[in-house]
Amino acid sequence: MRVEYREEPCKVALNRVKGMPFEWSLNPYMGCVHRCTFCYVRGFEQRADRPSDDRYGTSIRVKPNIAEVLRRELGRTGPRDDGVAIGAATDPYQPAEGRYRLTRACIEVLRDAGQPFSIITRGPLIVRDIDVLVEASRRAEVSVTFSVPTVDDDVWRTTEPGTAPPRQRLRALSELVQAGVRAGVGMAPILPGLSDHPDQLTRVVEAARAAGACGVWANLLYLRPGTREHFLACLARDWPELLPSYERLYARRAYLPQNEAQPAKNEVRRLARAHGIRDRRPEPLRPPERAEQLSLLSA
Repeated sequence: MRVEYREEPCKVALNRVKGMPFEWSLNPYMGCVHRCTFCYVRGFEQRADRPSDDRYGTSIRVKPNIAEVLRRELGRTGPRDDGVAIGAATDPYQPAEGRYRLTRACIEVLRDAGQPFSIITRGPLIVRDIDVLVEASRRAEVSVTFSVPTVDDDVWRTTEPGTAPPRQRLRALSELVQAGVRAGVGMAPILPGLSDHPDQLTRVVEAARAAGACGVWANLLYLRPGTREHFLACLARDWPELLPSYERLYARRAYLPQNEAQPAKNEVRRLARAHGIRDRRPEPLRPPERAEQLSLLSA
């Protein structure tokens, strides 16, 4: 696939977010070469009148000045206690990061400010930054979530064509945990009829436990306009027998009805308890108390 990289300086680094479990997002890139068929960002792209179909992921916006802008913003306000999520709208460790190193530069700024943050990624490249993640974890709460919705090779290859294999992500998770960085697994999105069978859920949780995951959570597919059209077209091509079921399940809403979504979530919770998934870091990195953080920053 031919990818265009466009360097476009940004005016703002941190974006306030509503309706999510975090207050601020940080995205060094816009667009993602992973081209996951279910990516919810396709919906945002459609609303912004940008391509959400097969063209999505062929043009990546690079924000070369984002670390400098971030440093200015945190310099004005200081650390934000509600935390910053890196990777809410694009994977911060997609291949472009190997060249531009913008995610690493931003983590260095967050580390220097004592700013709590979280990362979600499908990119094993994150192990390159273990050193700065360790340093940041000693100053503030830091967590990493590896998105591993399935370890089924057929489902992975078909629905996440540009991503690293799930087992590579789990090896990266293991390296972070061994270094003391809190890292867990997000099983999202689980796809009805494709990756929600109890045996499939069990395999993911067992693999997460073997890798040393500090936690596991799950969420089911949701289909907003933009994502919906693309995903259903891919489903009609790859698993046409499931199309009528999806058209029924998602007929009037983007989210699955509660009675359809809850059983898989409950099963993941049960499996996590049964397999004893918890924080097993050999030497957990404990950030200092807030008063100590502030004295360190002013020293």
